[in-house]
Amino acid sequence: MIESRITVYITLVAISGVLSIFLCLYSVYKRKDIPGSHYLILLTALQAVYIFAFAFELASDTLEEIKRWIVVEYIGIGFAPVLGLLLVFRYIGAVLPRLLTYSLFVIPTITLFMAATNERHHLFYKLVYLRENSPTPMADVVIGQWYIVQGAFTFGCLLAGGLLLIRQWRKTNRAYRLQLFTLISGQFVPMIASFLYLMGITPDGMDPVPFVLCITSTMYIWAMMSTHMLRISPIAKESLFESMAEGVLVLDLSEKLVDYNGAAQRMLPQLKASMIGDTLDKLWVRMSGSKFPIEREAGGIQGHVKWQLQHSSSDYEVRSSVIKGKRGDSVGSLLMLIDATERYRLQEQLRQQAYYDGLTGIYNRAQFIRRARAMLQAAASQGQPASLVLFDIDYFKQFNDSYGHDTGDAVLVHAVTACRTLLPEDALFGRYGGEEFVVGLPGYTLEEAVSLANQIREALPAAPLASSHGPLTVTASFGVTTAEHDYDSLENLLREADAALYEAKRNGRNTVRTANFNQSLTQSQPISS
Repeated sequence: MIESRITVYITLVAISGVLSIFLCLYSVYKRKDIPGSHYLILLTALQAVYIFAFAFELASDTLEEIKRWIVVEYIGIGFAPVLGLLLVFRYIGAVLPRLLTYSLFVIPTITLFMAATNERHHLFYKLVYLRENSPTPMADVVIGQWYIVQGAFTFGCLLAGGLLLIRQWRKTNRAYRLQLFTLISGQFVPMIASFLYLMGITPDGMDPVPFVLCITSTMYIWAMMSTHMLRISPIAKESLFESMAEGVLVLDLSEKLVDYNGAAQRMLPQLKASMIGDTLDKLWVRMSGSKFPIEREAGGIQGHVKWQLQHSSSDYEVRSSVIKGKRGDSVGSLLMLIDATERYRLQEQLRQQAYYDGLTGIYNRAQFIRRARAMLQAAASQGQPASLVLFDIDYFKQFNDSYGHDTGDAVLVHAVTACRTLLPEDALFGRYGGEEFVVGLPGYTLEEAVSLANQIREALPAAPLASSHGPLTVTASFGVTTAEHDYDSLENLLREADAALYEAKRNGRNTVRTANFNQSLTQSQPISS
């Protein structure tokens, strides 16, 4: 019966050792993503040494063979608690002085020496002997003075690491508490198992630590793969991190998300804890449907992002900065999101004021003139015609005098709205004066421009303006001209169109006139509608 249990023990210990080796190899593979990865690699390697040495001890046939494997066990079990403690310090962002770090290895080094030379002084084990009435060779020990020192040191390292992690519980983002719990378990579970062994209440007097390391290794593997544990310490954040007005995304060296603050979540409502571990491009796709829009440069990431919310949009200035480790090595980056919505809105307002008419939203006079000159130059270089249509609201003063300026403004907006439905996309449309408007038509001949002007003229009275005074009929008079020569300047064309407009108003209004280019500008010819 005992023999079968020993076989089961050896099998379970071997599985635990395999898991430790796998965790070690996985840590090596991910070493670039894990700051302080050398601690984890050494820790898991030493645990594997301890576990397999224990398995070979169980399978040994003689007392001398058992003693040799006990010495090998202390290569692993003696130094593992120190590396576990250093890993905890690295995780919480604390750095021990180099001298203190080296001093932690003094007791394990002495322990290994004492275990290897125990036959000469018996300070570690007073006695190692084979258990009586055991079907397979199993050793029992009588502990010596230095065993107590090593045991206290081991318990101290595990307890200190566990308490340091527990103290960080409240400071830790909920998204990281699962990995924190995994690390806490990695400190306390072996300590509890050792305590039960020393109390003599384990089955067959067997040391349970190699078995429970199977559990902790499994938890570590699961946590590293599912929660991306140990990529960058999420605990080493002061309250400043959460109180910052700027949104902060913490990225590792592979641009994978490892943390973010509350401001970032408010700025990007689609940002979820489940996205931790995604690359920047992947999480941006999950949030917005497209990859991160700013190009990476040698100096980092810097640019502007427009973020569309449900009923509005926001503008964020984006810039990155490198996160340096205590030794100056790069361990990741911070992606800062600075809310610049108001500034961009102000800039847009200023641009609107500089380029557009405040009432109607079309180009103001200055902007229309700038763009019309460019239009004429382009038309001349391509040998294409370009036309101007100048029109004026008929009897506009009467609208203001009879119904008030609010109604007068509504008349102007009504006229602009009617025109926009008929103008081509490439047309230039501007407010030339109070109730006077101008249209630039690239590629339009005189006949085409006149036809369009008549369409607008007919559309205005066809849809009266609804007002508190009842429906109001709006009409306009039009003057049309066309640039047919390279030397036709904008000023000349505007004068021609203005003369044609004056002729239209003098001849009864609500009509279209065009300048006769072969005669003086004061002579205009009517165009039938």
